[in-house]
Amino acid sequence: MSQEAVPSSQPKGLLQQMEELMAALNADLSQLDADFQQSAERPAPVEGPDRA
Repeated sequence: MSQEAVPSSQPKGLLQQMEELMAALNADLSQLDADFQQSAERPAPVEGPDRA
């Protein structure tokens, strides 16, 4: 199992790593939710049988 480089001289604790990952995931999900909310405000183009 490989380990990724840690920018500081001390290795991070597992709890700190998990907190950082959860914060990043939360930010990504918030952005994804905002994108979905924005796309729901405008109707999607209608795909007809001649628009394949």
